[in-house]
Amino acid sequence: MLGVLALLFLVVPIAELYVIVQVAGGIGIPETVLLLIVVSVVGAWLAKWQGIGVLRRMQATVAQGKVPSSEILDGVLVIFAAALMITPGFLSDCLAIALLLPPTRAIVRGTLLRRLRAGGGFVNIISSAGRPGRGWPGGPTGTGPVGRPGVWDVDGWEDPPAAPERPPLGR
Repeated sequence: MLGVLALLFLVVPIAELYVIVQVAGGIGIPETVLLLIVVSVVGAWLAKWQGIGVLRRMQATVAQGKVPSSEILDGVLVIFAAALMITPGFLSDCLAIALLLPPTRAIVRGTLLRRLRAGGGFVNIISSAGRPGRGWPGGPTGTGPVGRPGVWDVDGWEDPPAAPERPPLGR
């Protein structure tokens, strides 16, 4: 996790600055600033257009009585791309535009959905990020009625199993 944060806050801004300086050296400073503004405006328009399209698909899916899981993930990816468009720099703009294009976004969405389904979904990924101790639903003593640790049948009528009692802290 620390490596990802170091990459995010140190390496990416340095790479963005390097590319901006290289482009400014090649075409000039005013042209570089103008290009950054134009790319951001076009990207914002594209993000709005794609966001509206995702919202329409989501409404159509809900109207059919289905859960819009891929549409929700598309919406998250469009919002992430819009946030990248706000960030000044050519590398982040290129990544954002790639996420705003439906074929590229479909590849990213498919990869994310496979990882989520293989990992047990958002809740399992989040709960397994820490190291649960005794008495936690995902810990060594907590097993749900499905048979896997920490997994409970949310559609069932029964209550989740009670957590085992913990000894007092003084012992």
